[in-house]
Amino acid sequence: MNATIAVAPLSRIGEMAAKHHCTRMISLMAGGHDFHRPGLIAAEDHLVLHMNDIAFKGTGDLIAPDARHVDQIIAFARAWDRKTPLLIHCWMGVSRSPAAALIAALAVNPDLDESALVTALRSASPSATPNRRLVGLADQRLERGNRLTEAVRMIGRGADCGENLPFLLNFDAGEALNSDTK
Repeated sequence: MNATIAVAPLSRIGEMAAKHHCTRMISLMAGGHDFHRPGLIAAEDHLVLHMNDIAFKGTGDLIAPDARHVDQIIAFARAWDRKTPLLIHCWMGVSRSPAAALIAALAVNPDLDESALVTALRSASPSATPNRRLVGLADQRLERGNRLTEAVRMIGRGADCGENLPFLLNFDAGEALNSDTK
């Protein structure tokens, strides 16, 4: 089954939901950031995870991504029927949401090759810099043998940007098919 994940900054979620008929969404936002869920997405089809875009625990009052967050992304992705794209966003669409897109893709299709998937991500988004803490935790939770962490390390930091452009990540039957900037 073909699957598509739409990744966007907060400012573009309404547009991406409408354009790609998204009916499920994952929001990775710091606590206290209020926003409106697009009307196409029912409350029960919306996972909100509160975390900051940081790589280490113990950074003041900031909330580091943890295993509980990764487990929730995995469970939510596995409940996705893949009939419409899954929309994933964070504040800028650069770090947390690209990491969550990788996690969701591997959760629903464990046969995906990590390098091919991460290469497709980079092709779709020259600015994406997946949050390394989320990636490392997912590598453990999904039992990827450090391959996901290494693949993300190999693509390195994305190009500097103020806000990432939305993009689509398509995958199917064990391989990343294509990735389109939209």
